[in-house]
Amino acid sequence: MLVQQRTISNKVSVSGVGLHTGCESTITFLPAPENHGIVFRRTDVGGKPEIPALADYVVDVSRGTTLGIGDVKVHTVEHVLAAVAGLEIDNVMIELDAPEPPVGDGSSKPFVDVLLKAGFTVQDAPKDYLIIDQTVEFLNEKKDVQMVALPLDDFRVTIMIDYKNPALGSQHTGLFSLEDEFVNEFSSARTFCFLKEVEMLRENGLIRGGNLDNAIVIVDDEMEAKELKRLATKLGINGSVILGSTGILNDRTLRYKNEPARHKLLDLLGDLALVGAPMKAQILAARPGHPHNVEFARKIRKLYQQKKIVKKYQFTKTEGVIFDNEAIKRILPHRYPFLLVDKIVEFKIDERVVGVKNVTTNEPFFQGHFPAKPIMPGVLIIEAMAQTGGVLLLNGMENADGKLVYFMSLNNVKFRKPVVPGDQLIMQVEMASRRNKIATMAGKAFVDGALVAEAEMTAAIVDVNNSTAEGK
Repeated sequence: MLVQQRTISNKVSVSGVGLHTGCESTITFLPAPENHGIVFRRTDVGGKPEIPALADYVVDVSRGTTLGIGDVKVHTVEHVLAAVAGLEIDNVMIELDAPEPPVGDGSSKPFVDVLLKAGFTVQDAPKDYLIIDQTVEFLNEKKDVQMVALPLDDFRVTIMIDYKNPALGSQHTGLFSLEDEFVNEFSSARTFCFLKEVEMLRENGLIRGGNLDNAIVIVDDEMEAKELKRLATKLGINGSVILGSTGILNDRTLRYKNEPARHKLLDLLGDLALVGAPMKAQILAARPGHPHNVEFARKIRKLYQQKKIVKKYQFTKTEGVIFDNEAIKRILPHRYPFLLVDKIVEFKIDERVVGVKNVTTNEPFFQGHFPAKPIMPGVLIIEAMAQTGGVLLLNGMENADGKLVYFMSLNNVKFRKPVVPGDQLIMQVEMASRRNKIATMAGKAFVDGALVAEAEMTAAIVDVNNSTAEGK
């Protein structure tokens, strides 16, 4: 696998019609600097707005993957992204003068051809691989879809499809080397749809640029010649249209016996580019499709963001510890005698965090609470939970050093048992809701498995420069 980031060496373009919108468009690929990533730019819109190719910006997955910010959208990006990811390009600016890239022949090959012509420039920065070191699974039982990412010091994809259609049957395929197989074995696999879907898709405003030159139509229903002719006229298809005998409309020849399966792998490759980093993983997918691909990509992207956060603050890897005391001091502004978290042992970005506070007899508050019978003040247990919860707020904070977290409200506060010297306080905090800079968290504190305190905490994230002297 490549080690250094790379971009293209020259500007290249492709023109044509968009598959779903039917708009004439030109897509232009331009070199981009290190750590730029893959970004789309709409040159036909005022201000030339840019949309990063990330799962965060997916706004629609009906018959394709659409990115958007506000009213600006880029439709059907998966074939373009498959070309970029398949050629292991890390940084590129992609300009479009219309809402959708040209469909070409329904595969990624037109984009691959011009990108190969552009050539590649190796950059100084290393690739930021997401190394999958734990199983990541997506399951939709209703649709019988299962996708999983497994640890592997390489990148491989295996998929299986089964549409219960005689023309297709069950198909599977696998990609084991991007460098050796992508261009010749997968990039030219074309998109496909079923005959009984075609009219419905058109009536729903889709496939306005589709024709028999840029899509494979699978015959899944008997149709009289008169009805077939009516459909062809409605779709603007010139020339004869026959059901044929191969299960493919007009008996078109497939480029590969399992071309539909290969195209599904191509789509998955493009959608996984939305993770925002190349991966080292074994990807297994049964019956993938854009809605599920994107949900899977979002799940993996969350793991990527979590790993970036951990790497930013935790300099030494320690078994069983996510953030040690030194890392916590890089995250939280609190210091002795008010830093009440010793380590973080579990961290799921935007979901859950578990912290540990070792309560020693040397705690300064025991001198007055109470000298004859030392008990940890309940408000400090809540504070320890809140500090633990502060780690959950890392996502979306570019500069944790410049932020403070202020209490806005505490609800359903309950103290179950006293906490005394020698106890180890385990704080479990889960995100209940988050909107902009306001977060609500549910916290529980345990000692030896017994619940000692709980509370619902609402807090505001404020800039240090804009903070006031009001209570935390």
